[in-house]
Amino acid sequence: MTKYKKIVYSSVGIALLSACSATETSLSSANKKSAANFPTETISQNNSSVLANNKVELTLKQIMSDPDWLGREPEDAFWSADSASVGYYRKQQGNPIRDLWLATPNTAGNGQKVSLASIHQYEYDEIIRDKDVDFVAWIFEGNIFVQAKADKAIRQLTKSLDGASNLQFYKQDGVSFQRGNSFYSVNVNTGMQEQMLSWHFEDESEAVSAPEDYIAEEQIKLIDYVKLQRKNRQLEEDNDNNLRNENSSLMTSSFYFAPEHRTVLASFSPDGKWAVVVTTEDKPSSDETDIMPDYIEENGRIKAQRVRQRVADATPIQHDVWLLEVQSGEKTKLDYKALPGYNEDVLAAVKRENAEAKGKTYQENRLPRDIRLLFGSESPVQWHDNSDKVAVMLEAWDNKDRWITTVDVDDKVLTTQHRMHDTAWVNYRFNSFGWFDDAETLYLLSEESGYSQLYTKPVDGKLNRVTQGNFVVDDVVLTQDDNYFYYKANKKHPGIYEIYRVPSDSTTSEALTDLNGMTDYQLSPDESSLLLTHSKLVMPPELYSVDLRADSFKPVKITSTVSDEFLSIDWTSPSIVAVKSSHTEQPIYSRVYAPQGPASEKHRAVVFNHGAGYLQNSHLGWSGYFREFMFHSFLVSQGYVVMDMDYRASAGYGRDWRTAIYRQMGTPETQDLKDGVDWLVENANVDRDRIGTYGGSYGGFMTFMALFTEPDLFQAGAALRPVSDWAHYNDGYTSNILNRPDVDPIAYERSSPIYFAEGLTKPLLINAPMVDNNVFFVDVVRLVQILIEKEKENFETAIYPVEPHGFVQPSSWLDEYRRIYKLFEENL
Repeated sequence: MTKYKKIVYSSVGIALLSACSATETSLSSANKKSAANFPTETISQNNSSVLANNKVELTLKQIMSDPDWLGREPEDAFWSADSASVGYYRKQQGNPIRDLWLATPNTAGNGQKVSLASIHQYEYDEIIRDKDVDFVAWIFEGNIFVQAKADKAIRQLTKSLDGASNLQFYKQDGVSFQRGNSFYSVNVNTGMQEQMLSWHFEDESEAVSAPEDYIAEEQIKLIDYVKLQRKNRQLEEDNDNNLRNENSSLMTSSFYFAPEHRTVLASFSPDGKWAVVVTTEDKPSSDETDIMPDYIEENGRIKAQRVRQRVADATPIQHDVWLLEVQSGEKTKLDYKALPGYNEDVLAAVKRENAEAKGKTYQENRLPRDIRLLFGSESPVQWHDNSDKVAVMLEAWDNKDRWITTVDVDDKVLTTQHRMHDTAWVNYRFNSFGWFDDAETLYLLSEESGYSQLYTKPVDGKLNRVTQGNFVVDDVVLTQDDNYFYYKANKKHPGIYEIYRVPSDSTTSEALTDLNGMTDYQLSPDESSLLLTHSKLVMPPELYSVDLRADSFKPVKITSTVSDEFLSIDWTSPSIVAVKSSHTEQPIYSRVYAPQGPASEKHRAVVFNHGAGYLQNSHLGWSGYFREFMFHSFLVSQGYVVMDMDYRASAGYGRDWRTAIYRQMGTPETQDLKDGVDWLVENANVDRDRIGTYGGSYGGFMTFMALFTEPDLFQAGAALRPVSDWAHYNDGYTSNILNRPDVDPIAYERSSPIYFAEGLTKPLLINAPMVDNNVFFVDVVRLVQILIEKEKENFETAIYPVEPHGFVQPSSWLDEYRRIYKLFEENL
């Protein structure tokens, strides 16, 4: 069965196989070396689409204006359920509303806007397909629809304000779904809806309970009336139970869990006989002090908005996995003791180092670790079609282990099929997995080779490699006949992503695209075509289709949404250069924007630091930093050279590149910035004393670290929405890299700019949005106070009262970048 969701889980995966054939992989920089033969040639693309007439002047005001002027690119493209059409969303001109558009594959033209009256026929939050079932089902706005494969007829099965979710096929003639803490099924042919089971977080009521104490015991013994009432209550309950057991028209299955717990996830087996319910302690995710003042409200008052907790306040989370037998009412808690390493003291060395720094000693312990589901792009609980096995993907609270396990419903125990241990942290990406349809075999992604690669593993067999190399595999789809895997990878160059397929029983892949940019795909439901979203360095994304039945896989362009105004500008197309690293064998891939022709004097330069930390920006596709791309073209027109580095910690370059910052955020990246500056001086005719830097979010953090710890590297810097103290950032991201402050304060003090503020000697601009619920405004407030106390004179702060982390208002964007440009003009 194939199941798709446009709604993405937090971080997911799953797996299965048998104990005797489980695989275990440990990753650490110490026992791995980066492989050689990385591409080092400079690559570029020509800007061949410039329109000669009506050229738009490139100004800061134009660049930072409402981005609708670029053309409103297609968003979130998908196939219709019957593979006949391609759907995508497009923003309305001048407002935030998105319309659904429908286009025909292999046909040029943007298609037609879908009316609101018929949108349910195409749009879905979840959709399921199976080659063995003669209909397709989906959920739209909480209601369930089915479409017959034969005549394409669409029927609505539910209509309720209480939305359905967690859609699955149920036997051959129905679907199951979750609503609240209950599972239901509905028969496609008859429309009959049945509540299959429910679960409750309360103590199960008893007609007759044991006496609580001596007085109650004596009361029952002495008073006949009390005895009679107890007997009658028991008779009534027995009669009710007998009715439900013997009358098939009534729902019988109710399960009870601890009142202080809540549901994390629930999953119903295809045959309706089993369910997995995952619970955890129901405790608040933030404290009453986790608030953010919002100063600009309609009523003129200050609003205290609730925000997430800080990593410093995070407490361990344990998930309990329960296997429920629907008919018998039996529930079994699955024991984590079967997991290899469930009680290893994986942070012993870190704890020892921190203890010794305080003059203490640390004694290693073997206490059970807190373990939870690992969420990602799929559900972490997946049933095989035969319903006798379910796969569960788990992770340790300390971020060092991922387990892919299976449960046989007869044995009711977790069997580890694959353990991936990482001495730094397990990647929250590349955890995709799934079942073969006709075999008890799993496919899964793993970074155990140093790069995300695809593997298969029979339940009772060994792990088999499907792909191998110094490239990243992602977005895996297995065809419904189990014959082929489709996937995306950057094989040709780290900055070029193409689409490939490989037979499931082979290791020889076939390239399906050769577009040399950034390409994403969706396989059509009938598996005859690909829908591509493709972009280049100076061309925003458009949609293409590829007919897999044709002799050659030639892509046909479907949409053309880029505006004439955008096309009229002769954008500077950056080159991708491989900057030689002083610290690794692998080069630092970087975008370089440079003026053309001879220069009368050495150039000024700016180094841009991308945000998100784990993000790739030096690729050959359209950047999510499109305003920055335009600003860099503007800077080039003013005689600047601009470098945009994929410093260590960036995505797309493998596990060791990703984990180089473990327990030392800011150090490897600043080393890479130094190599970038050297490259600019030696290869781009840049004056070493006229180089500045800027970036937002993680890029703002890097600006701080560079100016504070290497004060001679740049002559000025702008830090936008910056992190100054990692103990105040979120748990999900930060604890991976720095562990948690109560365990590893050394890592936080080594990695937080606030501890290095004394090093500031060059001009610094700090731009801070005040309603930022990602990097809190307090990060800037605390750092500014430190700079004041250290009597620093060469910094200034700009605040943006109505802006969140990602700016929205064009006036705010313009103000921010005018200040950045002014900083560089005055100091470089």
